[in-house]
Amino acid sequence: MAIKFQFFTLNNDRKQYTFIDMSSSTFLKEKEELLSQGFEVLDDVIYAETSEEAVEHYKSNFIYVLEEYNKADNPFYSVLLIFESIRDYFKRK
Repeated sequence: MAIKFQFFTLNNDRKQYTFIDMSSSTFLKEKEELLSQGFEVLDDVIYAETSEEAVEHYKSNFIYVLEEYNKADNPFYSVLLIFESIRDYFKRK
């Protein structure tokens, strides 16, 4: 299950960042503290399975979003998904 992460930067510098798991019980308090220290919310929420994956997505500068969209919108991937589903179906028999 994907976890929601919120990323923050200092002085709008993508290299000076931190992040918080939004499902944390202390999320709002931590966010308030970061904002009071001069951090700013950057970009949109990142959904990832782990914090490491979230950092990879963050560092990719949202290239992964375009890749995922491209996979969903590209007919080649749709055909590939159909073939993979058929193959998996017959493997189970």
